[in-house]
Amino acid sequence: MASYVLLLKEFESKDAVIYRFGPNENSLGKMELNKLTRKVTEIEAIPDENIPSKFYFDRAAQRLAVCLIREGGVFPERTAFES
Repeated sequence: MASYVLLLKEFESKDAVIYRFGPNENSLGKMELNKLTRKVTEIEAIPDENIPSKFYFDRAAQRLAVCLIREGGVFPERTAFES
Protein backbone atom coordinates (compact mmCIF):
# COMPACT_ATOMS: atom_id res chain seq x y z
CA MET A 1 0.00 0.00 0.00
CA ALA A 2 1.40 3.39 -0.96
CA SER A 3 1.21 6.26 1.46
CA TYR A 4 1.74 10.01 1.15
CA VAL A 5 1.89 12.57 3.95
CA LEU A 6 2.25 16.28 3.28
CA LEU A 7 4.16 18.41 5.83
CA LEU A 8 4.04 22.22 5.83
CA LYS A 9 6.28 24.13 8.23
CA GLU A 10 4.42 26.64 10.39
CA PHE A 11 7.11 27.75 12.88
CA GLU A 12 10.75 27.09 13.73
CA SER A 13 13.04 28.22 16.55
CA LYS A 14 16.37 26.93 17.82
CA ASP A 15 14.49 24.57 20.19
CA ALA A 16 11.45 23.39 18.21
CA VAL A 17 9.76 23.14 14.84
CA ILE A 18 6.01 22.95 14.19
CA TYR A 19 4.49 21.39 11.08
CA ARG A 20 0.98 20.91 9.73
CA PHE A 21 0.60 17.33 8.43
CA GLY A 22 -1.96 15.25 6.59
CA PRO A 23 -3.03 13.71 3.30
CA ASN A 24 -3.54 17.09 1.56
CA GLU A 25 -3.71 20.83 2.24
CA ASN A 26 -7.42 20.63 3.14
CA SER A 27 -7.04 18.10 5.98
CA LEU A 28 -4.13 18.94 8.26
CA GLY A 29 -3.26 18.29 11.88
CA LYS A 30 -0.41 19.95 13.74
CA MET A 31 2.72 18.48 15.36
CA GLU A 32 5.80 19.73 17.16
CA LEU A 33 9.33 18.34 17.24
CA ASN A 34 11.38 19.43 20.25
CA LYS A 35 14.91 19.57 18.83
CA LEU A 36 16.54 19.24 22.26
CA THR A 37 14.65 16.19 23.55
CA ARG A 38 13.87 14.84 20.05
CA LYS A 39 10.29 14.26 21.17
CA VAL A 40 7.48 14.61 18.64
CA THR A 41 4.05 15.63 19.94
CA GLU A 42 0.72 15.84 18.15
CA ILE A 43 -0.76 19.28 18.93
CA GLU A 44 -3.93 18.90 16.84
CA ALA A 45 -5.39 15.80 15.21
CA ILE A 46 -6.49 15.89 11.59
CA PRO A 47 -9.99 17.43 11.84
CA ASP A 48 -11.70 14.80 9.68
CA GLU A 49 -12.90 11.81 11.72
CA ASN A 50 -12.72 9.62 8.57
CA ILE A 51 -8.96 10.17 8.28
CA PRO A 52 -6.80 8.19 10.73
CA SER A 53 -4.69 10.95 12.31
CA LYS A 54 -2.32 8.48 14.02
CA PHE A 55 -1.44 6.88 10.67
CA TYR A 56 -0.41 10.25 9.22
CA PHE A 57 1.21 11.46 12.46
CA ASP A 58 3.47 8.39 12.69
CA ARG A 59 4.72 8.82 9.13
CA ALA A 60 5.15 12.58 9.49
CA ALA A 61 7.20 11.96 12.64
CA GLN A 62 9.44 9.59 10.66
CA ARG A 63 10.01 12.31 8.07
CA LEU A 64 10.94 14.86 10.77
CA ALA A 65 13.38 12.35 12.28
CA VAL A 66 15.09 12.12 8.89
CA CYS A 67 15.32 15.92 8.73
CA LEU A 68 16.80 16.07 12.23
CA ILE A 69 19.28 13.21 12.02
CA ARG A 70 20.19 12.43 8.40
CA GLU A 71 19.74 15.91 6.95
CA GLY A 72 21.56 17.75 9.74
CA GLY A 73 18.62 19.57 11.27
CA VAL A 74 17.44 21.20 8.04
CA PHE A 75 13.65 21.55 8.07
CA PRO A 76 12.20 22.61 4.69
CA GLU A 77 9.10 24.78 4.33
CA ARG A 78 7.34 21.95 2.53
CA THR A 79 8.21 18.26 2.52
CA ALA A 80 6.52 14.86 2.36
CA PHE A 81 6.71 11.27 3.46
CA GLU A 82 6.24 8.88 0.56
CA SER A 83 6.38 5.11 0.48
